[in-house]
Amino acid sequence: MARTLGVGHQDFEKIRMTNKFYIDKTHFIKEWWEADDEVTLIVRPRRFGKTLNISMLEKFFSVDYRDRGDLFQGLHI
Repeated sequence: MARTLGVGHQDFEKIRMTNKFYIDKTHFIKEWWEADDEVTLIVRPRRFGKTLNISMLEKFFSVDYRDRGDLFQGLHI
């Protein structure tokens, strides 16, 4: 089954569960965690995935998703 582009989709879980095309940005989690910054400001132009990255972080760190390792299977992290 071919992957489709998820243009306008902002929920990491939905993108992964519906097999939408996704560019793996999970390395950001490791970089961000190891930076140990007190404040993080994410500045990008419109439509550059800010909301999707926040959704990815939510799924990774939230206790509500602690048993959902399948969301990150096959990704960098």
